[in-house]
Amino acid sequence: MKPAAEPGARIALVVILAGVAAALHVAKLPPAVPVLQRELGITLVQAGFLLSLVQLASMALGIVAGLVGDGIGLRRSMLTGLGLLTAAGFAGGFADGVQALLLLRAVEGLGFLMTTVPAPTLIARSVPPASRTRVLGFWGTFMPLGTALALLTGPDVMARIDWPGWWWLIAAISLAMAVWLALSVPPDPPRAGGDHGWPRRLRRTLGARGPWLLALTFAVYSAQWLSVIGFLPVLYAASGWSGTLGAVLTAGVAAINMVGNVAAGRLLSRGVAPRRVLWAAFGAMALGVFLAFATPTAQAPLLRYGGALLFSCLGGMIPGALFGLAPRLAPDVQTVSPTMGWMLQWSAIGQFVGPPFVAWVASLAGGWQWTWLILGSCSLCGAGLAWALQRQLQRSEAQAGAAGA
Repeated sequence: MKPAAEPGARIALVVILAGVAAALHVAKLPPAVPVLQRELGITLVQAGFLLSLVQLASMALGIVAGLVGDGIGLRRSMLTGLGLLTAAGFAGGFADGVQALLLLRAVEGLGFLMTTVPAPTLIARSVPPASRTRVLGFWGTFMPLGTALALLTGPDVMARIDWPGWWWLIAAISLAMAVWLALSVPPDPPRAGGDHGWPRRLRRTLGARGPWLLALTFAVYSAQWLSVIGFLPVLYAASGWSGTLGAVLTAGVAAINMVGNVAAGRLLSRGVAPRRVLWAAFGAMALGVFLAFATPTAQAPLLRYGGALLFSCLGGMIPGALFGLAPRLAPDVQTVSPTMGWMLQWSAIGQFVGPPFVAWVASLAGGWQWTWLILGSCSLCGAGLAWALQRQLQRSEAQAGAAGA
């Protein structure tokens, strides 16, 4: 790595690790649900609300977090978000009922947004233009990495220090990342004189075609990914892969998503057309979900697991590509963070709608045999959106070239 690029690379690393710390707060709950049911007596419905509150915050406030992050400064927004996560995590360890946990979960949802929405723009600002797309592909790994770490370590940690200790450990990680980020990332530069405030940036973002295409593509991806990851333990239990083995297998499917994220950044930085990257990813997801859920593979659990790995691995190219494309498809530099927020808002909508719909169809059909058809339809929609994204990118770059001529 060239010496001039080293400070930017270090900043990008710290920002990515801060995103992983935020993701741990989201992913700490699934392995804790059985413990909370046993020790606090929470019901399955209450557990469902604890799981969904972060997504509800993202559904409602994604683009707002982007506007606020630009308004107060990207670094300051991330520090505020990490502070909220730390405070809510430490307080959560003292909670003695579901009501307090629900309230603190909502605070964590806001902290997650304020930490993660400004992060890609801060990375793009810190690294040389030639390496932005590749580095933003690495940013896309923050959620699968945090999810895999929580799924793998949570049960063992709680067996030793119980669930409050699990809450406090993750809060301590957020606090450490806040200190590291404050020491490593330079203060936010003064706001540009041409910035006319959030109403203009909001209109610019929502009035442009690029942010909508990015957001809808993210939605059809996330609806599929969470539907598969969320129901894999059920399938594995039916195959006799329960307990620690089931947790490790599910964490493996989540973790391999990082490979696709990194690959997308590298492919785009080498000039591969975004449409080709996204088509390959959606095609692999369609094939993978067929192998994982369809009737012909019902008696082949290893083939089903291979399908889940294919689904998550190459499907990971989608968020990696979309994060890399966002700075190029945002209307201007002042709308990159709102564009990222809009993407995360629609990602949350996909995650909120997809799993319940898949579960509803499975209950009507008496099994998971038609899941591949539903999620395959999402991949087909994603392929169409990828074609439109390529057209919009060509149009935007032609306009930028004409303006600079």
